Amino acid sequence: MGMTLPRLYNVIGLMSGTSLDGVDVALVETDGLAHVRPKGFAYFPYPESLRAKVRACFGARAKTADIEDAEHELTIAHINAVKQFMAAESLTPADIDLIGFHGQTITHDPDHGFTWQLGAGDLLARETGVNVVYDFRTADVAAGGQGAPLIPIYHWARAFSSHVTFPVAILNIGGVSNVTWLGKTEGELLAFDCGPGNALIDDVVLKATGARFDKDGAIALSGKADPEILSRWLSHPFFQKRPPKSLDRGAWDTKTISNLPLADAVATLTDFTVAAIAQGATYFPEPATAWYVTGGGRLNTAIMQGLRARLKCSVEPVEALGWDGDALEAEGFAYLAVRSVLGLPLSYPTTTGIKRAITGGKIVYEKNK
Repeated sequence: MGMTLPRLYNVIGLMSGTSLDGVDVALVETDGLAHVRPKGFAYFPYPESLRAKVRACFGARAKTADIEDAEHELTIAHINAVKQFMAAESLTPADIDLIGFHGQTITHDPDHGFTWQLGAGDLLARETGVNVVYDFRTADVAAGGQGAPLIPIYHWARAFSSHVTFPVAILNIGGVSNVTWLGKTEGELLAFDCGPGNALIDDVVLKATGARFDKDGAIALSGKADPEILSRWLSHPFFQKRPPKSLDRGAWDTKTISNLPLADAVATLTDFTVAAIAQGATYFPEPATAWYVTGGGRLNTAIMQGLRARLKCSVEPVEALGWDGDALEAEGFAYLAVRSVLGLPLSYPTTTGIKRAITGGKIVYEKNK
């Protein structure tokens, strides 16, 4: 495709989740297959002004001047993050083969064939001097897939070199929660969004206290969940849908908890996250021997306690496998960037519901090696 790259690629992966906290930057050495060696990670928070700008774009379906402005500022934040990371690691553009740039999802509605991640890949390539792969989800959605989750194939690559007892579940609790079930044989994958993750809890906590999340699940642990509201939410048609399936962070209307005391409201939302995940487990071909949790939710004691109680098996943070739960998604997009350049699949019938495995991503060539 116009360039020959070494068999092992040095790749930077960039991820920013729906919680809008900032940019995760990971450096990975990989062949896009089973060889993966994480080599570095850093996190760069967004300024509050950028968070507000991007939040105002959520749900949009057409470009406006405000959205273009937000996209430009967001891309600059990623450029600065890459430059700072490279300086700290003493790297030059010649040391990096590729950047995998997830961008920022503002609207995800695959059932109507629409997903949108802000991020100007050409500007990132120009300013860093490195080839960039971006817009990872559009090809899958255009072909009738859910466009998410895309990281399962990376979970597979990591798990097979981590001496786990299959089948296992890798659970990511970000803004939304999603799970990858990995079977005993290579490539035996099932992945889907379970339901809400931290986004609803974070929104309520932010509005009530100004804090960005419920630290250690302390607010949830001090409250009592409302069973009636919980069962109403769990009767949502999403939970009856067979996977693969995916979700937008705005799928739930949480106004029903506005009359509850804060602790009870947060306890109810936390229980909802846990119950939705446990319900997802009923779709596994066979039960997982253990669950390994990544994303911010693994730091929430109330969520982890709730999962252990409901799933009745080992539930540990991915650090138990020697993985870095903060870096995992950014690493995953580094890995996917290599697969994109090699024309390898990013999504599968059992991960996004697509008819056949396909690749994805748009490639901007800034340099030829």
